[in-house]
Amino acid sequence: MKIQCLAMILAGGQGSRLGVLTKSVAKPAVMFGGKYRIIDFPLSNCANSGIKRVGVLTQYRPLELNNYLGTGGAWDLDRHEGGVFILPPYAREKGADWYKGTADAIYQNINFIELSDPEYVLILSGDHIYTMDYSKMLDSHIANGAEATIGVFEVPWDEAPRFGIMNTDESGRITEFEEKPPQPKSNLASMGIYIFNKDFLVRYLEEDAGLENSSHDFGKDIIPKMLADKARMFSYAYEGYWKDVGTIESLWQANMDLLEDEPPIDTDGKWQISSSNLSMPPHYVGKEATVSRAMISEGAQILGSVVGSVVFPGVRVARGSEIESSVVMPFAKIGEGAKVEYAIIASNAVVEPGAVVKGEPGKIAVVAEGEVVKASGAQG
Repeated sequence: MKIQCLAMILAGGQGSRLGVLTKSVAKPAVMFGGKYRIIDFPLSNCANSGIKRVGVLTQYRPLELNNYLGTGGAWDLDRHEGGVFILPPYAREKGADWYKGTADAIYQNINFIELSDPEYVLILSGDHIYTMDYSKMLDSHIANGAEATIGVFEVPWDEAPRFGIMNTDESGRITEFEEKPPQPKSNLASMGIYIFNKDFLVRYLEEDAGLENSSHDFGKDIIPKMLADKARMFSYAYEGYWKDVGTIESLWQANMDLLEDEPPIDTDGKWQISSSNLSMPPHYVGKEATVSRAMISEGAQILGSVVGSVVFPGVRVARGSEIESSVVMPFAKIGEGAKVEYAIIASNAVVEPGAVVKGEPGKIAVVAEGEVVKASGAQG
């Protein structure tokens, strides 16, 4: 049966700017918000938007992400007419290797697209935190008679030079794309969210694949070529919360945003964000503990002080310890009398009794997965 829209999530990034947090997992598999992984957001957005067939393009350290995704049941995507499909790189042609760019990743999976036979293809990044109804973007695409629609987000003017910027006319039709312009003409930043008519997309991907001087990237090659050909390309303005969590500081900040009096994302509300995490017993907070403005997940044991922090399942916080403005990931152990401030403590890490992990705003300290911090000196 022909489907209206197929989603393709680019989830193969190494995420080198996240440092030790992506040493053993791909960036979309990084933990977030007490009980999620980053990829839960685009997957949940697809499910909530009525898009039931999703291809997830993996590459770097895919094992944990593949195991986590399964068949998509956690997101109600494991249906007869839908499902989550893991799409690793494969040799479409002799000598092919890892994906060479975002466009090449989709090109290597043209067979999957043709087999699905959608009218439209939605291309997403697997490493952004946001909630968005893609069906509204699709409606806009169809109403405009567009061949391509690009999601855009208004950024502060002083930050616009860091983004790919879309210049549009009064109707929202894209007239120009500028990659990180020093003097931007608009502040409409590309979100890396694209809807294409399927046949239109396939034609450009096949043409680009044959160009030796192409970097095979949507932003650098495909979009500029479409604009040069005067294709019908429109912007779709998104006005909600959107965060690219590609750096330690942005990942930390996105977690802190969830602690606001009115969080920018209601993960348990009408637009529910689902996850595939194991269910654990309720968290335990001892009588001697102090918890303030904190998000404490099930299975955590809190005997010390936790202020303005996000604590994941299975974490143990001993008596006399202090955690402030930090993110503590699953099964980490904070020893008696230890101090953690402006930090991200990765899964299964140990901060021994009396040890200090101290960062500061703009310079978040990080303890790697399984690392042991001893009391001999402060880490920051």
